[in-house]
Amino acid sequence: MNDSFIVLGGGIVGLSCALELRLRGADVTLLEAKDCGGQASGAAAGMLAPYSENPESPDEFFMLCRESLELYPGWQRLVRKLSGMDFEYTECGSLYAAYHEADLLALESRLGWQRRHGSSGVILRGEALRAAEPGLSPSVVAALRTPEESHIYAPDFVEALQAACLKAGVVIRERLGALEPTEWERRAEVRAPESGGEAFRADRLVVCTGAWAGAWSGRFGLRLPVQPIRGQICAYEWEEGRAAVRHMIFCSQGYLVQKANGTLVCGASEDVAGFDTSVTERGIARLLRWNKRVLPALETAEPFHRWAGLRPATLDGRPLLGRLERAERVIFAAGHYRNGILLSPVTAKLVADCAEGRPPQPWQRAFRPDRFGAAAAGLR
Repeated sequence: MNDSFIVLGGGIVGLSCALELRLRGADVTLLEAKDCGGQASGAAAGMLAPYSENPESPDEFFMLCRESLELYPGWQRLVRKLSGMDFEYTECGSLYAAYHEADLLALESRLGWQRRHGSSGVILRGEALRAAEPGLSPSVVAALRTPEESHIYAPDFVEALQAACLKAGVVIRERLGALEPTEWERRAEVRAPESGGEAFRADRLVVCTGAWAGAWSGRFGLRLPVQPIRGQICAYEWEEGRAAVRHMIFCSQGYLVQKANGTLVCGASEDVAGFDTSVTERGIARLLRWNKRVLPALETAEPFHRWAGLRPATLDGRPLLGRLERAERVIFAAGHYRNGILLSPVTAKLVADCAEGRPPQPWQRAFRPDRFGAAAAGLR
């Protein structure tokens, strides 16, 4: 690949796109307003669980998530090798808990279509369920176990991904303040007005600005309806003597996942709060109300850490992926909502394929960035 690229945004999606483009031979400069991985990426629980988090049907979004899950083993090995750094990647499988016999029909229906799309899942009950997850509440009457699902420790992985980019030859500029695309027709140009007006130029631009992508609505003649959703999470110290949590555990209210560092992560409470990342008592209380119904050991436990991150959500919950027809030098990779960690390898692949002129598969057009139509006249 002979073109040069500016990647705008240093979250896990931007870092992944930068690395893949560089590995395919491009000159790549990544620009970040603050610190790489400092927003949604570093705050995520790191679950790689397309079957548990997309329970309704095998639509285009599920297909995208499943493809990315299949890429993850090789992707994380590549990042580990290039960076020389270690991070947790755990192929533990998941359990989706049901509390009522009436919920079994929904689990069986889900299992039916998921088995046709790569899952080797089974429904566990009784002694088999207690043996699989001894600390689970007796109130859980059944659970769908999906062995293919896994999780990663996001802060360490993002750090390793950044190191891999640097070792591969990506130029990374952080703490630049506000970044403004000023040219995208004959070439790509981005200016940093808060850093002395420094200008960065390349052949093409990849926009990976997450929850901030909505700021470009109108700039490229398009509606880009992306808004930040605040996700609040808490963590417990999981002391010796308590039963280890062997799987990621999901229910209709949220999830629990034990990390190798001895913490149990519980998430996520969501609300619309603009770009406010403060933690609220109300948000954490939502988590505390249900998690003890999954693991009774949490009845007397108090979280030692609480945090929040911004999740970039589009109107239809699907990311913006692909080239802009109105601005052919611009490729979008934004709006991944709760799935930025999971979708990072497939996004990097699709962005690099697009840069090389490879046409998307028909189902991938569901993510085209121009699907919401043109911007209102005069909006810039």
